[in-house]
Amino acid sequence: MTQALTHLARQTPTGVARACARRVTRRSPFGVEPSHQPGVMNWTLQKETNTMKPICFALALATLATPAAALEPLAQEKYINDRLVAARVADRIRRTCPSIDARLLYAYGEARKLKRYAQQKGYSNAQIDAFLDSKEDKKRIYAVAEDYLTRNGARKGDAESFCRLGRAEIAKKNVIGSLLVAK
Repeated sequence: MTQALTHLARQTPTGVARACARRVTRRSPFGVEPSHQPGVMNWTLQKETNTMKPICFALALATLATPAAALEPLAQEKYINDRLVAARVADRIRRTCPSIDARLLYAYGEARKLKRYAQQKGYSNAQIDAFLDSKEDKKRIYAVAEDYLTRNGARKGDAESFCRLGRAEIAKKNVIGSLLVAK
């Protein structure tokens, strides 16, 4: 608890959090400040900490529990899923159309940005890796990408339809187009 409150005091600029950390760290297990003689109680400090304990505990609990409760599953995170679908669409276009290539270094940088975005939202590396390795999520993303390709005129076995779509995406300057380049 002391470590959590000390961490909270560093992260939170509020006086309450700092007071909580100060009260807990300045107090010995017996309610005696280290500067006093052993066995002599500091009743003022004891009284303050007894009233501050519930506030400190509630503040620490609220701060530590909120990020975990607010996270939705990565499969439902719209921004991340939209970017992954766009990457899959761009990949299908570049593999099918001989006159369009991928901006691989740019795509790699965007993938790293997307991972940083997920980490900043509070997802752990283990959660991110599990999501990316999930066969069900891959199938879902691939299906959405194939649906997008079909709705926009790309036909299986017709390389020129993929080229037309690729040139249109590049001209739109959207996420898909930013991952592609005409040869």
